[in-house]
Amino acid sequence: MALIEIDNLSVTFTAKGRPVHAVRGVSLAVGERESYGLVGESGSGKSTILRAICGLAPVSGGTIRIGGQPLPEPRGRAFSRQVQMVFQDPYASLHPRHTIDRTLSEPLAIHGIGETDARVVRALEDVGLPASFRFRFPHQLSGGQRQRVAIARALMLEPKILLLDEPTSALDASVQAETLNLLNRLRAERGLTFLMVSHDLAVIDHMCDRILVMQHGQAVEELPREALAAAAMKTAYAQSLFAASADRMLES
Repeated sequence: MALIEIDNLSVTFTAKGRPVHAVRGVSLAVGERESYGLVGESGSGKSTILRAICGLAPVSGGTIRIGGQPLPEPRGRAFSRQVQMVFQDPYASLHPRHTIDRTLSEPLAIHGIGETDARVVRALEDVGLPASFRFRFPHQLSGGQRQRVAIARALMLEPKILLLDEPTSALDASVQAETLNLLNRLRAERGLTFLMVSHDLAVIDHMCDRILVMQHGQAVEELPREALAAAAMKTAYAQSLFAASADRMLES
């Protein structure tokens, strides 16, 4: 049984008085400890799928199951213990007036989990930051350090699933690689399952076991990492994404 099961998911919302079909009948399954990538151009619906899992986007059709169970409305504390999300922008995802200590302690307080000091220090160590960072504010950290704090926060409740929404796109190239390697290490050490969004096929190739290519809210093609590495896509759209990604790599 897959850990994440999405069956015929549709998401529709209203913008400027008109319905927008952001996701159209998408199905996918992610196995335990697997890293699964959603890739496509801006507006393809990939981030909306993550938001729908978290209850942040209006599901108009289909089902989402975690561990074989349909998700409740609202999601609630049990969901937070299973699933956490790391957002794209580390500048916006951390409260500017909260110390790192408060940011990391807050989930523990909400869920009544003790040993706060030890857990916060261990979380910082797990993402490669010294314990002294506890008492800094986000503006005192670099972009890569902020994203490491965001990852640490997501892991405070020891979830099984991380939803990763373009987690490195706001970072410099050298810091991107460090962050991706950190995520891969944490997945191996903790047995995590990843559902990851990116527009960059090179990032997806580095991180993911399988990939779903999306366009205009629909699933275009699913392929394993080996097919991506061999440029063995079957659809013209997936081939064009690969070509564009290769061109960007040559330019950089």
